[in-house]
Amino acid sequence: MSYYSTNNPNVRANLKEAVMQSLAPDKGLYMPLNIGHLPRTFIDQLFTLSFEEIGFEVSKLLIGNEVPTSVLQHIVTTAINFPAPLVFLDGDKASLELWHGPSLAFKDFGARYMAALMSWFIRGENKPLTILVATSGDTGGAVASGFLKTPGIEVIILYPSGKVSDLQEKQLTTLGENITAIEVEGTFDDCQAMVKEAFADTNLSARYHLSSANSINIARLIPQSFYYFEGYKQVQQQGREVVFSVPSGNFGNLTAGLMAKKMGLPAKRFIAATNINKIVPEYLETGVFNPRSSAATISNAMDVGNPSNFVRILELYGHDTDAIRKDITGFWLDDQATRSAMKEAFDKHGYICDPHGAIAYKSLDTLKAGEQGIFLETAHPAKFIDTVQETLGIQVPVPESLAILAERQKKAVLMPSAYPALRDWLLSR
Repeated sequence: MSYYSTNNPNVRANLKEAVMQSLAPDKGLYMPLNIGHLPRTFIDQLFTLSFEEIGFEVSKLLIGNEVPTSVLQHIVTTAINFPAPLVFLDGDKASLELWHGPSLAFKDFGARYMAALMSWFIRGENKPLTILVATSGDTGGAVASGFLKTPGIEVIILYPSGKVSDLQEKQLTTLGENITAIEVEGTFDDCQAMVKEAFADTNLSARYHLSSANSINIARLIPQSFYYFEGYKQVQQQGREVVFSVPSGNFGNLTAGLMAKKMGLPAKRFIAATNINKIVPEYLETGVFNPRSSAATISNAMDVGNPSNFVRILELYGHDTDAIRKDITGFWLDDQATRSAMKEAFDKHGYICDPHGAIAYKSLDTLKAGEQGIFLETAHPAKFIDTVQETLGIQVPVPESLAILAERQKKAVLMPSAYPALRDWLLSR
């Protein structure tokens, strides 16, 4: 399988180059040169397959023969060893719970898969690999968990000071070992810009073997496409048209769903559910993409003003806005409406949504007759415990894996939101 840069289709890479570089040399994002189509027999029999079997077949289609079959099977079975259950709220709405992994967030799928794949790629190499990643919330915890104690790999995580929940911060600042957290005095967009500048810095590349675990890396999107098939499988025998509503920040999750559709997933359409950082819903309405500084909200993982993966969505549809509108509907809520959606889901259905999932849940009010709506619940509500408890007036049970973090000591490097500060820190180590 070959991959090309979104900035220049003539810039090509194989899988290892695409994964280990993260960004193309021209700063574009890598896309599969050809996205194949799964056999109709595979789609028809999804309900008979395990999650791991689905992941293996999808992996083979997107990866080709660059990874031996036995190795690929091992990567899938070790990375995807937790479920993605569908929980029905009523006859038309169901939650696809993606928080049953070790960090209690959907990004466990991508982080664990990527860690296993990268470990295989660097086998036998002497120069350590440095993973540089920006997080608006859950990416950091998932990457820290997925790469913890992985031989030959160190992880440096940039996160915006005061803009992630307390438990999210503890997940990425208390592990130690090969994980280092940098607390940036700025926004997620600042963190993301600093990471991108680091990849373009030739002085750094001479000192470090850099790669990224953000959704700019194609290895994150491959496993994220698995759970769309897994969710569809659980309603397949109803014979209804399926709509996926996706909480969206950097738009990697939605891009993975659209890739799944290109591979044959029978999804009727997708809803891009955002908070007031509604850059993509505005694009779908006006045809104009207008990135800007992000605004802070209670759904902080979606506080992104310039979503990186938007260029991948354009590539999937040949930059045809009308074609994109046929498959994607935009939807957004402000904080007040998000809290109202959380209360509605709890009062009407007894279901506790985190702030991100609540926006996706509410978007399903737009369903047409005969459609089965599936909204993605991307993080355990306890990760946003203050917001959830304050909104719903209840005590939220905290899983043991989160509860033990409360007593741990935070360790982070405080840094201004300017790339020279990151560059100087890296070069001084």
